[in-house]
Amino acid sequence: MSHVFKIAVVGPESTGKSTMSDYLAAHYQTIAVPEYARGYCEKLTEPCTWQDEINMFYGQLALEQQLLPMANKLLICDTTFITVKIWSEEMFGRSPQEVLDELPRHPYDLYLLLNIDLPWQDDPLRNFPTKREYFMDVWHKELDALNANYVLISGTGADRYEGAVKAIDEFLAK
Repeated sequence: MSHVFKIAVVGPESTGKSTMSDYLAAHYQTIAVPEYARGYCEKLTEPCTWQDEINMFYGQLALEQQLLPMANKLLICDTTFITVKIWSEEMFGRSPQEVLDELPRHPYDLYLLLNIDLPWQDDPLRNFPTKREYFMDVWHKELDALNANYVLISGTGADRYEGAVKAIDEFLAK
C-alpha cells in the first residue's frame, strides 16, 4: 500500500465535523473514519466515566487502524482522540496518561479545524452550547502544543466545503 495521508477534521461541538468528513471522503473517493465516541456514547445508560473516556480513546485508534487499508491516498478522520484529552480535562480535571503518551505518536498530516461560525444544532450528545469560544481556544492550544499542521476552516455552505478542499489540495501540492 502506498503512503496514506491522514486528514483530521476537528473542532468544538456542532461545527459540522461529521458532515464535512463525509463530504471530503466522497470528494476524494476515499473513506471517512467516523467518530467512535458518538456511537459509544449513544449506548451509555449512565453518565460518561473515566473508563469510558479510556475506552473511547482505544476505540478511535482501533477504528482508524481498521479502516486505513481501505483508504485511497487520504484517510479522512472525523475527529481524533485529542477529543478524549479535551473532554477528560473538562469533565475530570485531567487526561488519561495513555492518551498523553500516545498523542505525539499518532500525528495527522493535516488538521482541518472547523470554526464555530455555524449555528448551534441541538443534539442529545452535545453538552456545551455556551462554551464554543472556550473550546475553540482549547483546540488552537492543543494543536499548537502538538506543532500540528492545521488550517482554520470557516464559512457556511459551499464556501466551507470549498475551503476544506482548497486546504487539502494545497497540502497535497507541497
